[in-house]
Amino acid sequence: MAQLSNQLLEQIVEDSLPYASDGEVRPVIPMYDDTKKDVLGVTVWTGEEYFHAGRTDLYVPMQSTAKIVTLMLALNDFGKKRVFDMVGMEPMGDFFNSIGQLERHQTEKPFNPMINAGAIATAALIKGGCVEERFERFMEFIRQITGNPDLVMSEEIYEAEKSNGARNRALAYFMQSTGAMIMPPEEALDLYFRTNAVMMCTEDFARVGHFMANEGRDPETNIRLISPEHLRTVKSIMLTSGMYNSSGQFAVEAGFPLKSGVSGAIIGAVPGRMGIGVIGPAIDAKGNSTAGGALVKSLSNELDLNMFGVIEHEL
Repeated sequence: MAQLSNQLLEQIVEDSLPYASDGEVRPVIPMYDDTKKDVLGVTVWTGEEYFHAGRTDLYVPMQSTAKIVTLMLALNDFGKKRVFDMVGMEPMGDFFNSIGQLERHQTEKPFNPMINAGAIATAALIKGGCVEERFERFMEFIRQITGNPDLVMSEEIYEAEKSNGARNRALAYFMQSTGAMIMPPEEALDLYFRTNAVMMCTEDFARVGHFMANEGRDPETNIRLISPEHLRTVKSIMLTSGMYNSSGQFAVEAGFPLKSGVSGAIIGAVPGRMGIGVIGPAIDAKGNSTAGGALVKSLSNELDLNMFGVIEHEL
């Protein structure tokens, strides 16, 4: 097994970067164009030491990585039974923004909280008197678990989310017709768009991963902010659905909970060991960073991070 170091990460970044050519940058994100295609950065946080390689100073929108934070808040607010009365917990083979799943499978609720429909339904479960209060609770929580009080939402990306949100609006209004929404669709959508537009760097993503790997403890006080049962639920759903319809492949080849976003961000939580934050804006058709995915798999192999056991190689 290799020893974690900046040098190891630099080599993995160098080896993984060519995979960016297999992906495309998502042009609807205002700050993204082809100059971002060959960007790749990673931070690993063990709780005692940071390790960095590649481009780690770039701030990108959370996009779908925000879904795990939304789910944690909803579970804290309403509990497991209420949340999963509204949204399922099963993997899905369709794309993350599919509307066909809701109608074709004759289900009144989305398959899981990691797809867009599920995240919109879950956002509706965050307590607050209005969208602004709910979003402020989201921001307080994400600032606390990252230890970064300076995190903010990009107004430009928030406006772009709203302007390009026709598919998500269709999902929300369809769910309203089936009874899977507990608040007006536009309010749930507005909160969803806001969470997607929160800006973070690799270190922030790594801190979220470490929070989950460290039993949901506040990084400053070491006090639990989420119950062990709820944290186990979130990590399990990340493992089965966090990388969309490539989740099975990543469960086999990386072997720990991961969540991606179409900004090319990836959060990894290696239980009891470390949090991993990756940014690689070139994504594949399924919504996952191509170079970032290669990096995560390589890092797992080099450090034996697969929680299902170490492969014993023949001498």
